[in-house]
Amino acid sequence: MRVLIVDDSAMVREFLRSSLNKEPDIEVVGAAADPYFARDKFLKLKPDVITLDIEMPRMDGLTFLKKLMKAYPTPVVMFSSLTLEGAEATLQALAYGAVDFVAKPSRNVSAYQEALIEELADKIRGAVKAKVRRIPVAVEQLKVPQKVEVDEVVALTKAPPRSGGPMIVLIGASTGGTVALEQVLKRLPKDSPPIAIVQHMPVHFTKAFADRLDSLVEINVQEAKDNQPLSPGQALIAPGGRHMLLERGKTGYKVRVKDGPPVNRHKPSVDVLFRSGVNNAGANAVAVIMTGMGDDGAQGLKNLHEAGAFTVAQNEETCTVYGMPKSAVEIGAASRVVPLGNIAPLIIGLWKDAPKGRK
Repeated sequence: MRVLIVDDSAMVREFLRSSLNKEPDIEVVGAAADPYFARDKFLKLKPDVITLDIEMPRMDGLTFLKKLMKAYPTPVVMFSSLTLEGAEATLQALAYGAVDFVAKPSRNVSAYQEALIEELADKIRGAVKAKVRRIPVAVEQLKVPQKVEVDEVVALTKAPPRSGGPMIVLIGASTGGTVALEQVLKRLPKDSPPIAIVQHMPVHFTKAFADRLDSLVEINVQEAKDNQPLSPGQALIAPGGRHMLLERGKTGYKVRVKDGPPVNRHKPSVDVLFRSGVNNAGANAVAVIMTGMGDDGAQGLKNLHEAGAFTVAQNEETCTVYGMPKSAVEIGAASRVVPLGNIAPLIIGLWKDAPKGRK
């Protein structure tokens, strides 16, 4: 995979070049200090993937990204700072067509070399396979841990959940999910069912993402807080760096936000949310797994399916990366496989048809 690095820091460019070139399937074919140099090298070198900084001289990364995606749609992985400002800019970059991002530590990048390069290399590999479109319609922690099973965070209860109760929607997404979730939530009316969402993101990014969605959609969208009730017309997004679990009390659902080991290398993990949905909602749940790399959420979706929940996987044609949904479909976890544009109407239809006791 041929990679072009675009970053105004000579130290970062050299660090990325030397580190990525050690990967057997990646070759850094060029590096540029700003978008003007990058444009010339892109036209000459024709890279498969670009890693792109946001803050650069002469032209910022967002402006370059918009021009690139209009003229030469190319897989781009943003390499942006792990700050609130960096989060907001990165979300804008994803809306403009970037495939994914890696959070850059504010200083001493080399101290995180092994974990940072492992994450960046994985996302470059995913980006090569991604469907890149012209301007669309609309991280984990820096340490990359070993894979931990979901049972270490939330175990399946032996007794089935209480019958009856309100409908709840559980959604999991990763690469490409920020744009896909926006398209789903934009089509939901104010009186939609309560929704709990896990989108793989690091600290700071989920708050900015929730605020952005809240400004664009009719329902209320927030970054979840521990013990927060979950009501119709509301979507709660798991905070970066924490797991989110569903609980059911006498008056309805609430979410618990807790620490714990990353599951499937993710925190928050989709499997954790889905597993808690088995224990506390069962057949009252509608669960959706969307675009993303890896297999986080696949087993949890199967557990929900076996508990009687209505389970949905996004189809391959509309996924940016057909990883998580593919894993779910392959193990028979999905009741339905549908295009992105059909997910919101499906949720609305199930909500309208739900008995009074489920609303």
